[in-house]
Amino acid sequence: MKLNLNNTTLLRRILIMCFITISIPLTAQIKYSDGNDSWNPNQLGNHRAVIAFTGSGNVAKTTIEWRRRDTNPELKKIIVQDASGKEVQNIKTENINRENGTIFFEPISGKGTYYVYYMPYVDEGTANYPKGIYQKPENKADAQWLSNIKANLKDNTAVTEIQSVNAFNSFYPMEVIATAAETSALVAKNSGNSFLVFPEDREHSIKLKSDLPQRWIQKGVQNSFADTAMKGEYLAFQLGVYALEDLKNVKVSFTNLVSTTGATIDAKDISCINTDGTRYDGSPFASIVSVSKGKIQAMWCGIDVPQTAAAGTYAGKATVTADGKSKEINLQITVSNEVTKNGGIDSPEKMTRLKWLNSTLAQENTVIAPYTPLTVNNSEIALLGRKLILAPNGFPAQIQTFFTPEMTTVTTKANDILSSPIDFHFVDASGKEAQWKNSGVKFTKKEAGTVSWENTSTSKSVQMDINASVEFDGFVHYTVKVTALEDVSFNDINFQMPMQPASAKYMMGLGQKGGDRPATFDWKWDVAHKNQDGAWIGAVNSGLQFSLRDEKYSRPLNTNFYLQKPLLLPTSWGNDNKGGITITPNPKSVVVNAYSGARTMKKGDVLYYNFNLLITPFHTINTDFQWDTKFYHKYSPIDSIAKTGATVINIHHANAINPYINYPFIEFKKMKTYIDEAHQKGLKVKIYNTGREVSNKAYETFALRSLGHEIYSPGKGGGFSWLQEHVGDDYIAAWFVPEIKDAAIVNSGMNRWHNYYVEGMNWLTQNVGIDGIYLDDVAFDRITMKRIKRVLTKDGHPGIIDLHSANQYNKSDGFNNSANLYMEHFPYINKLWFGEYFDYEKNQPDFFLTEVSGIPFGLMGEMLQDGGNPWRGMVYGMTNRLPWSDGADPRNIWKVWDSFGIKGSEMIGYWSENCPVKTNNAKVLATVYKKNGTALISIASWADADVNVKLNIDWKKLGINPAKATITAPEVTNFQPAKTFTAKDEITVPKGKGWLLIVK
Repeated sequence: MKLNLNNTTLLRRILIMCFITISIPLTAQIKYSDGNDSWNPNQLGNHRAVIAFTGSGNVAKTTIEWRRRDTNPELKKIIVQDASGKEVQNIKTENINRENGTIFFEPISGKGTYYVYYMPYVDEGTANYPKGIYQKPENKADAQWLSNIKANLKDNTAVTEIQSVNAFNSFYPMEVIATAAETSALVAKNSGNSFLVFPEDREHSIKLKSDLPQRWIQKGVQNSFADTAMKGEYLAFQLGVYALEDLKNVKVSFTNLVSTTGATIDAKDISCINTDGTRYDGSPFASIVSVSKGKIQAMWCGIDVPQTAAAGTYAGKATVTADGKSKEINLQITVSNEVTKNGGIDSPEKMTRLKWLNSTLAQENTVIAPYTPLTVNNSEIALLGRKLILAPNGFPAQIQTFFTPEMTTVTTKANDILSSPIDFHFVDASGKEAQWKNSGVKFTKKEAGTVSWENTSTSKSVQMDINASVEFDGFVHYTVKVTALEDVSFNDINFQMPMQPASAKYMMGLGQKGGDRPATFDWKWDVAHKNQDGAWIGAVNSGLQFSLRDEKYSRPLNTNFYLQKPLLLPTSWGNDNKGGITITPNPKSVVVNAYSGARTMKKGDVLYYNFNLLITPFHTINTDFQWDTKFYHKYSPIDSIAKTGATVINIHHANAINPYINYPFIEFKKMKTYIDEAHQKGLKVKIYNTGREVSNKAYETFALRSLGHEIYSPGKGGGFSWLQEHVGDDYIAAWFVPEIKDAAIVNSGMNRWHNYYVEGMNWLTQNVGIDGIYLDDVAFDRITMKRIKRVLTKDGHPGIIDLHSANQYNKSDGFNNSANLYMEHFPYINKLWFGEYFDYEKNQPDFFLTEVSGIPFGLMGEMLQDGGNPWRGMVYGMTNRLPWSDGADPRNIWKVWDSFGIKGSEMIGYWSENCPVKTNNAKVLATVYKKNGTALISIASWADADVNVKLNIDWKKLGINPAKATITAPEVTNFQPAKTFTAKDEITVPKGKGWLLIVK
């Protein structure tokens, strides 16, 4: 149909179209520049506008189109300075909003440059946990000056540029917002769509969630994306989804990419990390992505270009779907002739390592030294130094260890842990206990690293299905599924672990400090405040850790953050806080009774009474490693370290070669140079890298943010100004280093960042040459720890891991014990360093032995807080680290070790009945280091005052002829004077101190 329009109508249409076009002009882009750290952000903030005043008079007016991402800018102070840094007092603001703001100020230096700082803050809180507080507006302007401001005054300045204090603080270009008018016009132009897609390259991480960036307005809606890649490179890119209505189940699918010559990059080599991948434990990862109306979601995608791909230009499609609607994006990827190494991961700034998020590296459960393959003989499963014997119902009938009390060797003599089998008891409302028929043990896997079995037990009212496994390190996992076969009421469902008294001497956990087990014990669940779901009970050479969980278990946060993500109360064990644990001794047994209390189950109801066991010790103590491995815990010149006698250097974070916490990939070239020099001079180097929180300097920060709460924990935000200004909200601010402004964000726990972490450790070992890691508390579990140990020890690398922990027994950490919390990691640790807030003066020997020394678990340790107590430490073979704190100088003790020749000696601790030296005072303990007709005796006092003691020496056990023996105390600076004793002498032992005596 032909449309006839008269001239008036046509003119009106043209005018309307012109109005629409000119009403939202594309303004000239303001220059954004780097301030090169030329001002103090702690006083002035991180951002300023540079103003050129060219007018006359004493009132300058400027309108700054700052396009700010922060909310409520009108509530933030404005500071104006002249070019010399002198502050302007006479200021008036007008119409301050997120898009722009007008500022009147007195041009105190006449024509020239002025600076408008518009986000000044003050750091409150502590140095390492700052709280950036943005200053509020002030009205200090003189009334007479204010009267000079004319209502019709036009701008008499030019905004020449917007500067950030340095490049890292810049908002440009991805955080410079579009105006409301620009956004409305874009939405109007695309009405009828449920969402828009903005392709973006890997160098421009999408950072805004609620505002379109101005960059997208300038580019317009695109339906294509083009980039270049090398052969073998992982090419990351983004599809920014802008929701025009609420979206559910956003997904991205891909076609094959085909070149002009017919070569193909298969669609299976292209993926979206937001929705698909592999979890840290090797299981499939799938996530449903939803986007609320008006919000932006970055969908990070990656093309794994095969190394064999032919050079050329490849074309294909990415299709974004949501709620049945879709958008196609044409992909055009040019593959160059150049071949990259390792998928391009040597250039992490290109986001090439996002591929690591879905890694399965070192996931196979292969046996790790010094462990040995599991063997099965009927119902007996043997592992290094231990044996698990199964009852017909699949639960442990007996658990044995074969370690000597000294913890230095394994024998054939069994230490029974159980006094009778572990079992569940179902007591019905009438007080009768359920009687069971069981299927017997059926082994489902018999491998060197894992043995698994199953069993079904049936009673009249319930069925209990067991799936269980033991691993080569002594970790035992039970999934216990209880299904009601009819409606039933129980007075109690409990789990009983009867232990031999000799294997239940000590206890740690459930609110109990490590030490002698209390005679009786009663505990109730309190997950809101306490990170407690189990305990360790044992002796030095035999013990069990147990932990009680259900199918919804999620690892809580730790290290100051427990209360922000606590344990979930297990539905089964907790039973609405009716559950608890009692420990009751009798002449033949110590019974651990985990009860869950009265409950009813309807037919078909299911409960999971899952539990884990760790059979301790894990292996013998490696005393020679202890004497050989002398740590220097500071970044210093190699030559100066070598002179101290140290053999291993620990590189903390916040230094030139490892500046950023848990992200050692930025200065790796400097790190490699340092490590190469250390290796040439016979020293090993380990680095700090824990994964518990992640530096804001991580190249992948915003890609990780796009994954919702998978990588970063939800939280109230705040903290250092950079986090507030760029991350915005919904995070937990963690450790901060003021000197380099390194601000970390708390990791959410068990997630795909651990895949990245394993790959990163492998890369650092193979390419940078690290000899291990220093862990400062950890947030990952034993699955990741095993993978880490595998990659660190691959190809003959030493893979030394030592674990430091601050004392977790406090409110913020949920009153847990460090050793109990991290016991699942102990099988792969070489040395413990416990740690800050451990009191080496007030605690008794049983605390030292169980919670600090590591000996009952096959480990040895060192002390930290205030340098530790060197006399007490030596009873456990512990010193401290050079040069961590004042008084922490173990070199004089190292000299005693070397002059005596402690390497190769047999350590016989005071806790062993075989120790050949004791004192006549129960509070003064002696440990012997015995070697070839000589011995080093370490004596330490826990007496309340100076005491005189005599040595009770079993000369035959010591292997020394008493008639020819001499006892000397070598002079050790800051430890003891030189002195000679006879076997009959009384030795004065000062309070809290002791002696090192050499007997020949």
